[in-house]
Amino acid sequence: MDAQAQRFLDYLLVERGLSANTIASYGRDIAQFVEFAGEMGTDCPTAITEDLLTQFLARLRRERYATASVARKLAAVRAFLKFLQREGEVAGDLAGSVEYPRPAKPLPKTLTEGEIVRLLRQPNTSEDAGLRNRAMLETLYATGLRVSELVGLRADDVNPAAGFVRCVGKGSKERVVPIGEVAVQTIQLYLDKCRPRFLKGGRSEYLFLTNRGGPMTRVGFWKIVKKYARAAGITRHVTPHVLRHSFATHLLEHGADVRSIQEMLGHASVATTQVYTHVTRDHLREVYRKAHPRA
Repeated sequence: MDAQAQRFLDYLLVERGLSANTIASYGRDIAQFVEFAGEMGTDCPTAITEDLLTQFLARLRRERYATASVARKLAAVRAFLKFLQREGEVAGDLAGSVEYPRPAKPLPKTLTEGEIVRLLRQPNTSEDAGLRNRAMLETLYATGLRVSELVGLRADDVNPAAGFVRCVGKGSKERVVPIGEVAVQTIQLYLDKCRPRFLKGGRSEYLFLTNRGGPMTRVGFWKIVKKYARAAGITRHVTPHVLRHSFATHLLEHGADVRSIQEMLGHASVATTQVYTHVTRDHLREVYRKAHPRA
């Protein structure tokens, strides 16, 4: 099957226009499958069976490949088999018989409520930059915005009187998210006291500005979060997205429903939001273990 494998790689290059690295990856995975088929006495496409594919999957698992690696190799084999089917060299939809292993989704990393409190206390609010940083941290934890949404906020996106923030998320979808009183108060202080000094008489539509009056960047804010996390004695890796995860997890732990959290996070599917229910189950198990006399 070496000749068919080479034709497939040529097809990926010429007709699909895939990169050299991607084609090389396909080539390695398909070569592994072809070699395995040869060991099993199968040296032509017409002899490939569902049983051969099942045995190949079993071999990968015995050799302890990571689940993601197994899924990638099977994806390459499926693409190869579909190509051979279109070429008339394989009968039936053998590709459809390959069952993808589902990699376990890593649980989102979160901070405890105590760690959040310590983090929010770090900025020195007697300084302009410190007050701005505190306002950004409070806003992020109060709303669960993505960092790109946070730095993209315009000054008129925040309605302190109504307690809402308007943002534009993925796919240019606009949503309105409630914001708590503490965050509103901090934003108002920032707007009244230090934002005008950042502007230095200029104008900007963005809410959160750098010391030079330009819009805050994602990288700039990531560095701010990292600095304050270290100062708060939090040894784990903390990013703005960890605060978004913490927002959702803490809401669930305090009784919020998944659908409401989905809307606030801007998830297209509730299935994406349901990952946080696993985190809260772990929390409940830990509470049970510590509190129940016979746990």
